[in-house]
Amino acid sequence: MSFSSKLIYWYEANGRSLPWRGIDDPYRIWLSEIILQQTRIEQGMAYYRHFVERYPTVASLASASEEEVLKSWQGLGYYSRARNLHAAARQIMEQHSGRFPDKYDDILGLKGVGRYTAAAIASFAFRLPHPVIDGNVYRVVSRFFDISTPIGDDKAYRIFEEQLLKVMDREHPDTFNQAIMDFGSTYCTPTHSDCPNCIFANDCQAYRRGKVAMLPVKKSAVKVRERHFYYFDLEWQENGQQMRLMQQRTHRDIWHGLYEFPLHESDHMLDAQELEKATRTAIRRFTDDTPLRTDAPVTATHKLTHQTIHATFIHAILADACHPDSDEMHAYNSEEIKKVPVSRLIDKYLSDMCKK
Repeated sequence: MSFSSKLIYWYEANGRSLPWRGIDDPYRIWLSEIILQQTRIEQGMAYYRHFVERYPTVASLASASEEEVLKSWQGLGYYSRARNLHAAARQIMEQHSGRFPDKYDDILGLKGVGRYTAAAIASFAFRLPHPVIDGNVYRVVSRFFDISTPIGDDKAYRIFEEQLLKVMDREHPDTFNQAIMDFGSTYCTPTHSDCPNCIFANDCQAYRRGKVAMLPVKKSAVKVRERHFYYFDLEWQENGQQMRLMQQRTHRDIWHGLYEFPLHESDHMLDAQELEKATRTAIRRFTDDTPLRTDAPVTATHKLTHQTIHATFIHAILADACHPDSDEMHAYNSEEIKKVPVSRLIDKYLSDMCKK
């Protein structure tokens, strides 16, 4: 049996049943692919179902506000995906008359769609012979053919794409792509491959040469940036309602478009004296009032792909109202805060505060 035949044979017996499989709706396939970027299937499933229900068509997604889409996305992280998803929906409405494009190059031209996603949509929705190449596929192909080219750049992509085009089932590219992704994610895994019982045990060059653990070859890891965020959660009572200041992140950085408390970022961890001074400065920025109470700081660590955020929350109860000092900053009551999109870090803090 050929590589493709063996792979599809394995998939027919072991493939996962997922709500976006077995359909040819490019919109839903696109949703699933964007949601599953940097997201586990178990977590992404609920978001996929929510988006399909809330935005059943490209038109409904395009007509929503960016803030609504970001709120629907809240908790998934990597919010640029949501902004690109929304922008691409509007692009489809404006440039393709509301019809999802059915050619690979046109799909690739959508905002936020890379080669992997374009190949997935093209093959799953339109049965076009474009191989998907993600981390799982790199692993399977590098081991089977003993390819030691470091992955992660255009040169590697071209080499692996060329190899896949030689072996993929051109009549059933959708099944082939689903099969190789499932095989890599559930069987030919980074550390738990059962090589002696693998369907490719007699053909896998890495297994025959004792190189399974060495492949794929990866480029050197990017250095993680350490950042120190000091959030000032200023709270007061106004007309019988609990009020807080929040601002929208408008600069091109992480969490662009999301809301947060007034922030002081430092290049180092503040000592007790520095933190006290920063707190006084933050409060005086918005009010002349002396806090009725300032709680002990709450700390949290939030890890992103290439950044680690060391967050400290300072919660102060004030007697008088705070006054926003920018167009991006507003006072919100408790119900209004629930409606604005926030990062997972802020969301967890607010949830923990509600439990006290």
